Amino acid sequence: MKLFEIGDQQGLASLTASERPPPAPGPNEAVLRVRAVCLNHRDLNIVSGTYGPRRPPGRIPVSDGIGEVIALGEGVTGLRLGDRAICGHFCSWIDGAFSPAIFARDLGVTLDGWLAEQIVVPAAAVVVVPDSLSDERAVALGAAGLTAWHALVEVGRIKAGDLVLTLGTGGVSIFALQLAKLHGARVAITSSSDEKLAQAKALGADILVNYRTAEDWAGAVMAASGGADIIVETGGPATLSQSIAAAAPNARLALIGALAGQPAQPLPNFGSILGKNLVLRGITAGNRRMLQDLVRATDANGLVPVIGATFSFQEAPAAYAHLKSGQCVGKLLIKSG
Repeated sequence: MKLFEIGDQQGLASLTASERPPPAPGPNEAVLRVRAVCLNHRDLNIVSGTYGPRRPPGRIPVSDGIGEVIALGEGVTGLRLGDRAICGHFCSWIDGAFSPAIFARDLGVTLDGWLAEQIVVPAAAVVVVPDSLSDERAVALGAAGLTAWHALVEVGRIKAGDLVLTLGTGGVSIFALQLAKLHGARVAITSSSDEKLAQAKALGADILVNYRTAEDWAGAVMAASGGADIIVETGGPATLSQSIAAAAPNARLALIGALAGQPAQPLPNFGSILGKNLVLRGITAGNRRMLQDLVRATDANGLVPVIGATFSFQEAPAAYAHLKSGQCVGKLLIKSG
C-alpha cells in the first residue's frame, strides 16, 4: 500500500512517500481503507521533530481521518465490513476522565496514523458514521471537532446566551464557532486578517477583532461584550494574559495549544484568575463517548465543517506546506485514492 512516513523529522522535506504490504488486523482490531484525512498543526510539529521526542522515521503521520472497514480481527463485535468509521487519535481513551496513560496509544505519534491507504485501529475506539454524514462532514470530527466539543460542552458547560471567545481561524477555532452557534451562544473571534474575519462573520461570529490593528484585543472584546464566558485558548502562553483579561467573572478557559509561541514576559495578571474566579483547564482532545455525542449533534443539526482547501493523496507535501503558510480557514483535507 502507498503511504507517507515522517522520515528524519527535520521539517516538511522529511515527509517521504513509501510503500509497504497492507496490514492485517490482530485480535480486537479493525483495518480501514482510508477515504480522507485532515491535517492538524501538530502534524507540522511531528514532521519537524518538535512534538515531544523524535519518533521512528518509518512512522506514518496524521491523527484525523475517515475510512471504510475492510477487515476485522478475532473478537470484534459491533462493526461490519463496509462501515464508514472514525476514531479519536487517543485510541485507548474510550470513556471516563483523562489519564496520562492515553498518550501511549496516539495515532500518528506513538502508533501509525492515517496518511496511508489503510490503517489499523482498535475496534473499541471506532465510531461508525451514519450514511447521512458525508466523508467531508465527518473526517475532521475525530481531532479538531472533538477538541472543540470537549472545550465547549464538557468543560465550558455551554448554554444559550454565553459568549465564546475563540482565537484565530484554524480548525479548532472554527469548529468552536460553529458549535457555539449551534448551542445558541454568541461568539467573539480574533484574527490578523480582515478577510478571514469576514469569513468568520459569514459563519455567525458576532464580535470580530483584528489583533494586528487592535493590539489590546482583550480590551476590544471587553468593550464589545463585558467579557467572555468560555475562552477557547489555542494561542498558549503568548496569548493567555490577554485571554484572562478578556474573561468574564466565572469564565472557563480551555487551554488547547501554543500556536502563538512563547510570551515576551511572564504572566502579569495572575491575580485576575483569583479575582474573577476563573477556571483554567487543559484540554487533550477527548474520549470516544464525547466523539459519539459530537457525531450525533453534527448529524442532527446539519453542521457542515469548514474545509478550506482540498488536496489529493499524492499532494500531501503540498498540503503540509499550505497548512504551514497559515492561509487556510478551517480544515485542510487530503482525499485518498
